[in-house]
Amino acid sequence: MLSAQSTEVVKATLPAIGAAIDQITPIFYRRMFAAHPELERDLFNRGNQAQGDQQRALAGAIAAYATLLVDETAPAPKDLLGRIAHKHASLGISADQYPIVHKHLFEAIIEVLGDAVTPEVAAAWDEVYWLMANDLIAIEKELYADAGVDPAHVMRKVVVRARVQESPDTVSFVLASPDGTALPTARPGQYISVACTLPDGARQIRQYSLTRAFRPDEWAISVKAIAPAQAEDGSPIPEGEVSNFLHRTVFEGDELSVSPPFGDLVLEDSDAPVVLISAGIGSTPIIGMLHYLIHTASARDVIVLHADRSPARHAHRQELKELVDRLPTATLHRWYEDLGGRPVRDDLLAGLVDLDAVQIPADAQVYLCGPLPFMELVHRSLIDRGLPEASISYEVFGPDKWLAAV
Repeated sequence: MLSAQSTEVVKATLPAIGAAIDQITPIFYRRMFAAHPELERDLFNRGNQAQGDQQRALAGAIAAYATLLVDETAPAPKDLLGRIAHKHASLGISADQYPIVHKHLFEAIIEVLGDAVTPEVAAAWDEVYWLMANDLIAIEKELYADAGVDPAHVMRKVVVRARVQESPDTVSFVLASPDGTALPTARPGQYISVACTLPDGARQIRQYSLTRAFRPDEWAISVKAIAPAQAEDGSPIPEGEVSNFLHRTVFEGDELSVSPPFGDLVLEDSDAPVVLISAGIGSTPIIGMLHYLIHTASARDVIVLHADRSPARHAHRQELKELVDRLPTATLHRWYEDLGGRPVRDDLLAGLVDLDAVQIPADAQVYLCGPLPFMELVHRSLIDRGLPEASISYEVFGPDKWLAAV
């Protein structure tokens, strides 16, 4: 709990810190990587750093956490941190790395705000930082204990049992222990981290949802090759380093280094109706949930909504349909921007996802995954229809830039 003195200081300075935090975080990362280049090379996602996504996510998390600390009517700030802690655990983040972040973050704050950072202001925000850091450390300690690993030994070797082309730009990999023994248990919707040593020697790590994890000796993930693109400001976005490396170099019999399953987008056991909404490669955790519902012979009412560019680009298109068909109480609705000449019908629609076309029960549990603009649109529509915030769970691939907004 933030001290009374610090609470008043943070309340008074939160507007200024919040307004400057987008300036602070790039300086922070630049300083930290200059002092610890191994963190950028071997731990942080270089693509997200280049695009600024990680900076924006960190800024949103700090601002949101501080806001909750000084609002007596707000939920516990620790509740905000679960998704971040799961990501940290999947990367092997350790408690001794938090002082490194603290040093360079506060140097960046002083560089941007200068004399405005009085000893009282510095002490108050120092308290905010360590409350947030210690909350994360505590959650991560529990996650490591539950997974039976420690930060230095998160990764394990698996062998690629099969490789399947799911769409022109998406490949699935079936993974198993090299000796055929059981893999760690996963909950439906979770992901694993995959660590790759790239041609320049960097160790880069990415997260991929488990599409299958109900068999004790086998996991499956799907990887979409991220193509070069252009940002809204016209600047180039390079291709995905790890996704394209996996596409080009990993085949049957090869080994990969992966983490145990983590992630807080988890299908809860319940009798309530479940609504699974995805777009593009966001279908991967949904596929995992459907496999689980079938495996457990669930009698829940299930509504599956998916949006994609076209049937040809839809990874797991046939598998999604077959899984829904195997659940007697499930229905499927799909939207494609380009139907490719196929006729429109009740479950196959043209254009963008439209929740007005679907009856969603008021007591449904909703699970959402896809590109951020898609999720923002669907989230607004669900709230407008009266679904409570607590009934909507989501997953973000990459830094959670949405954290402060929902």
